[in-house]
Amino acid sequence: MLLLPTTTYRTEAFLAAASRLDVDVTVASERPSTLQHLNPAALVTLDFSDPQAAADQVVQFSEEFPIDAVVPVDSQVVVAAAAICAALGLRHNSVQSATAAQDKHLMRQLFAQADVASPGFTLCSLDEDRTARAERVEYPCVVKPLALAASQGVIRADDPAEFVAAVDRLEAILEYQDGKPPREFLVEQFVEGPEVALEGILTAGKLRVLALFDKPDQLDGPFFEETIYLAPSQLASDLQERIAGTAEQAATALGLSDGPIHAELRLSGDGPVVIEVNARSIGGLCSRLLRFGSGLSLEELIIMHAIDQEVELPDRQSQAAGVMMLPIPAKGRLEEVRGLDDAKEVVGIEELTITAHLGQQLVPLPEGSQYLGFLFARADSPEQVEQALREAQRRLEFRITAR
Repeated sequence: MLLLPTTTYRTEAFLAAASRLDVDVTVASERPSTLQHLNPAALVTLDFSDPQAAADQVVQFSEEFPIDAVVPVDSQVVVAAAAICAALGLRHNSVQSATAAQDKHLMRQLFAQADVASPGFTLCSLDEDRTARAERVEYPCVVKPLALAASQGVIRADDPAEFVAAVDRLEAILEYQDGKPPREFLVEQFVEGPEVALEGILTAGKLRVLALFDKPDQLDGPFFEETIYLAPSQLASDLQERIAGTAEQAATALGLSDGPIHAELRLSGDGPVVIEVNARSIGGLCSRLLRFGSGLSLEELIIMHAIDQEVELPDRQSQAAGVMMLPIPAKGRLEEVRGLDDAKEVVGIEELTITAHLGQQLVPLPEGSQYLGFLFARADSPEQVEQALREAQRRLEFRITAR
């Protein structure tokens, strides 16, 4: 069973992976399909916001259509997946650990209790006196919502005035969220140093690193928009081992034990510092840069592991690869995209996908959480990959009108 929220970018990749593996799939989503009555074994509607109700429904569903494994595709369904697996008696992360991976404050608390290197933090409220709080904050700091993803609402502040402005801006962002977002938020110490991302799979708490990505752009704020991921990492092998060890320690602190993880870390002067650990694989379309063994996708590995955790997973192919998430430069309506053919002609560029559509109202960070699209490149070295990505981006032009 694939838990596929309707907002995910990743439906096509996981369904294609299941097809290549010749696996029978039930797709669970939060919105009913008009075709569900024609193929009741393949489509089911679940309320992901109520994990226990979803689990009870799947137990009843499985009496007629047995389920051997459950794969959550995005962050918003990891708790529901844990509850479903618990109800079905399948090995997976506990509901408590999946919840901790979703709640940034609880995550920080568990990291602190387990002595995991992570930023200092304070839980604050939108209802308290911001000016008074600003005088007690250690700068530079990062204002961060408790649950949003893709760096939405994450803002750096270097002094009291910037802090008050950041909190005002975060409050406005939260007002537009569905449901009732918490009135609390985190203030974290800003960690100097380059950032890396780790992709891995846990088996009974043991981490298998699938890829370590370097991020060549300095993510120093005031907003923290992702741009380029490069693999393989060019960091020294001993530092890579420390990063992997720190990520495994962080996953253990949260109670995560089985399935994919995506971790973000900063490399401070004292070593790796965990920014967060997610109980799911890399987001967006970024997984397309990863190939394993004879050409398996990341999604194929995840499904194989979910079905049989004793399966031997192949290594990542050694060729250098990278992805650029194309940032939204300004708020407004997307009127035209120019230079697509020129960008694709850059040596090393393998794929260019524009996910924004003409006429779409674009919202950049920190209010927004999406990208214009994704560029993928392969070459003999990470340096050549980076050069190809930057040259292709330079050839693209997005005409955005402020209306």
